[in-house]
Amino acid sequence: MTEEITAGPGELDAADYAEFMALAAEEGFDGDDMLGDGSHGPLPVLAVVGRPNVGKSTLVNRIIGRREAVVEDKPGVTRDRVSYEATWNGRRFKLVDTGGWELDVLGIDAMVAAQAELGIESADAVLFVVDATVGATDTDEALIKLIRRAGKPTVLCANKVDGQSTEAEAAYLWSLGLGEPYPVSALHGRGSGDLLDAVMAALPEAPPQTFGVAPGGPRRVALIGRPNVGKSSLLNRVAGEERVVVNELAGTTRDPVDELIELGGKTWKFVDTAGIRRRVHLTAGADFYASLRTSAALEKAEVAVVLIDASETLAEQDTRIISMAVEAGRAVVVAYNKWDQLDEERRYYLEREIEKDLVQVQWAPRVNVSALTGRHMEKLVPAIETALAGWETRVPTARLNAFLGELVAAHPHPIRGGKQPRILFGTQAGIRPPRFILFASGFLEAGYRRFVERRLREEFGFVGTPISISVRVREKRRRK
Repeated sequence: MTEEITAGPGELDAADYAEFMALAAEEGFDGDDMLGDGSHGPLPVLAVVGRPNVGKSTLVNRIIGRREAVVEDKPGVTRDRVSYEATWNGRRFKLVDTGGWELDVLGIDAMVAAQAELGIESADAVLFVVDATVGATDTDEALIKLIRRAGKPTVLCANKVDGQSTEAEAAYLWSLGLGEPYPVSALHGRGSGDLLDAVMAALPEAPPQTFGVAPGGPRRVALIGRPNVGKSSLLNRVAGEERVVVNELAGTTRDPVDELIELGGKTWKFVDTAGIRRRVHLTAGADFYASLRTSAALEKAEVAVVLIDASETLAEQDTRIISMAVEAGRAVVVAYNKWDQLDEERRYYLEREIEKDLVQVQWAPRVNVSALTGRHMEKLVPAIETALAGWETRVPTARLNAFLGELVAAHPHPIRGGKQPRILFGTQAGIRPPRFILFASGFLEAGYRRFVERRLREEFGFVGTPISISVRVREKRRRK
């Protein structure tokens, strides 16, 4: 930043906090990461629960002020517990969107209901959403019994009240015994202010906002890959609990799910994402928006763990997903999952496929794991740390130019059109990922740039990170 901020740890008032965030954004910093312990303190948790299709995710988007949760006009779109940070009247809290709770269901619906119940258990207060146009159903009555057993303060939201005529229907919900029903239209925002005032009364106070001396926070790891390669199983395995819904149905995950996990003596933020399908523009509804959320989660991550199903033939989609992570400039680890299902013949063919199709990312650390059995899971964190170290490597300018001088002397650029372009000097312009600028006397061909990149990796490491090399050609001096 242009001016060094030397404020010691202390409470920021709303005006100072807003000014700090504006300054951070202006200078290209992520303001959330520059906050100290207070920003990562235990915020009060509000669980949004209700039966399917009552508008929970629409209400969540309304409260957080952006279209983050996947919404579609059909029941059962949300499946996992997904948390978001929200603010109302200067008070911060954590909002947990849950899947629709149903009575006596089987299969994936039962798993979704179990996640909703876990959301109630871990919350400080519950926002119970009912569709006012339908009224209270038997499922609503059963869910109320569950909430009462948990003993959590509860605010009743009568959703889909779009005008005066529907308000009378909302009044019937007094009969549920949860106190005053707050008539709200999540779609249009009607009545949401009164609802949030009631929520604030039910929630405990948030910890004070403090200003940290050093930027920090857990390193962010995105789990990406095709549908059904085992991303959610891997997250559950490293978390040590059933944190997300796992099912044989491809495309189970819709919303990116964040989870803070202690591994190898450090705290990591793992993000389970929706599977990236072959043609995103041809997918419809929830799957289309899920793919967009995955791209956004990748942009926020520092390292991408690309999961590949080792038991199946490598697909073009796998190479496209790896390219997507490389183009986003993220550190990359390639994890071959379902390794326990491989026989000797499949291993032989897999190695040939890797040599043929993944030659462009030979620099990425590779781990062979099984999310189901936990095999070799201890190798995942060292691979992530190696990739992050490469991603943040900086080469001093003097050492870089000594290396380039030796390289040009031993392997000059081929002569083209009677001229031989030469690298004059270079500098590393940035890290995360490493970016180099080479100043040359003429245009450097793509093949020679790849050769320079390969030699840079041999000399300085850069394991697990893409490298960006740009060339600036010296302007010809005009004769007077």
